[in-house]
Amino acid sequence: MYFVLLSVLACLASCHCFIERDEKNENHCGLLLQHWIESSLVSMEIIKRGFHREVETTVELSPDVHSGVRVLLLHRWPSGVYVDPYQLASLSDLSDWKIILDSTIDLEGPAHKTTGFVTFVYPTPDGPTPTLLKVTIPIHGRYHEPSFVGETFTSVDIEPPELLLWTEKCMPLNNVEPHDVMEAPCTHHNSSSCQWVKQQHQQKERGPASVQFPVGDGSLCGPVCGGTLLVTMLCCVALSKHMWEHCII
Repeated sequence: MYFVLLSVLACLASCHCFIERDEKNENHCGLLLQHWIESSLVSMEIIKRGFHREVETTVELSPDVHSGVRVLLLHRWPSGVYVDPYQLASLSDLSDWKIILDSTIDLEGPAHKTTGFVTFVYPTPDGPTPTLLKVTIPIHGRYHEPSFVGETFTSVDIEPPELLLWTEKCMPLNNVEPHDVMEAPCTHHNSSSCQWVKQQHQQKERGPASVQFPVGDGSLCGPVCGGTLLVTMLCCVALSKHMWEHCII
């Protein structure tokens, strides 16, 4: 009887030690990831002009981030721009980064008939993670509705990407406040999802970058359509007269 009682107490003590050890490891992982993500910086610059631009993102990770940590940049794009999947596929083959689109991209639709989309960018899909990362993504402006108030340009706000970190050694994650934990694809193969820690404090401090795209003048719609119709009719009359005089028909 006493032997059974001692065995039960020993098992309970061992379970308690394992649970306490797991809690300590989880808290340590949470604090470590908080430190890494709070010590990292993300900057974004939009270069080139016109309808075809490039978004250049630079990530400066904390120097003490170990090589097992993976980096993910989450871009939330507005409906006023789009990316070309075929262009991205050719670029990713020639560079280190990989990208996933959350939806099918309509390459021809205007801004008012399309919606925003999300891209997941993996700056270093394979190998160790360096402390300095740079990714350049080409974007293209969509056609916008014409303006009826005399405006010749429209603004499109592009938010900086969200920085997410993940490491296989710190799973699962529960205590990373004030940062959030979100589900996202583990790799660019998109075969499984993982818990990523999302940076919060810099996201609030950084504002969006605004780009200007030209728009048509809606007040000229009537004159342009009328002039086009008149020119078309005159050309048809002149062509018909020429064919009649030379007995082409």
